[in-house]
Amino acid sequence: MTTKIADTNKTPTKLDTILERLRHKKGASLEALEKVTGWQPHSVRAALTRLRKKGNIIDRDKNAKGITVYKIAKVAD
Repeated sequence: MTTKIADTNKTPTKLDTILERLRHKKGASLEALEKVTGWQPHSVRAALTRLRKKGNIIDRDKNAKGITVYKIAKVAD
């Protein structure tokens, strides 16, 4: 049986980048996540769904300007 060793020097994926942005105190809007990944809105929403399926809890709220922002409430174990 082969043991896989985690590569600590790996380049962060776009999903990692989204998760990092969701950890910010103010969260991240869909538009901000689109800009950082270069993805279309439907792809960003699919990534959010993928993160939820992995066990992450993502809150959705509106900021003072009425823009929907996403924040990570709990990271999956």
